[in-house]
Amino acid sequence: MSQNSLIEMKSPLSGVFYRSPGPEQPPFVEVGNAVKRGQTLCLLETMKVFTRIKSPVDGEVVEILCANEATVEKNQILFHLKR
Repeated sequence: MSQNSLIEMKSPLSGVFYRSPGPEQPPFVEVGNAVKRGQTLCLLETMKVFTRIKSPVDGEVVEILCANEATVEKNQILFHLKR
């Protein structure tokens, strides 16, 4: 698969990346999962406010580029998706 066919899901803001809704809960998505447009991929926390990051397309999660609880910057790539 060429890199050009991948959709880069970038962070809309700086904050802390969370793969799941809580410490004892499973991740929103894993590599290989099919996702629907509007499905939550992760949470970003900025100044104690949580923002749900949602898939812009129906597709598949190809790569997760951030570790859980990592600090991310605005425009940092979080996921690679394919339609």
